[in-house]
Amino acid sequence: MLKILQSKENLIVKELYNETLKSIKTVIPMEPDVGKARVFQDSLTVPFGVLIELTGDVQGTLVLKGEEGLFGSIGEAMFGMPLDGEMLLSFSGELGNMIAGSISTSIYSKGFQTDIKSPMVTEKDGTVIEDFQQAIQVELTYQSIGDMEIFLLLNNNKVGG
Repeated sequence: MLKILQSKENLIVKELYNETLKSIKTVIPMEPDVGKARVFQDSLTVPFGVLIELTGDVQGTLVLKGEEGLFGSIGEAMFGMPLDGEMLLSFSGELGNMIAGSISTSIYSKGFQTDIKSPMVTEKDGTVIEDFQQAIQVELTYQSIGDMEIFLLLNNNKVGG
């Protein structure tokens, strides 16, 4: 029975990772160079980024981490105007919401239940996250505007139900 649970857990994590990359490529109108996924084991500091809590068959947090300028450039590419200040913060949260919503919809079509909570945008002093049991990190490079790091922070005892 344990093997079956581990197998289901691995399948959910694999699907979540794949759907995350697919959703990012669908929502952001620029093609990134995708780095190699790696296991992340340290505490995570996010000076600027978006955190979206996942619930359901997978419980954890999706983190989009990058410089303010990167998020501003993505907003400009999507809406044709520069974004800063409160507009940048609002856009960054909505970008996270669009990506996480797309992931939730896509993973549902694969037979898994997930839901998302409202995004939290971090800035200035940042946020330190230590409360996760398993994490996957991948870096996306957008030519001429910078890098975005994606983290899937998962709670093992809550993956797969």
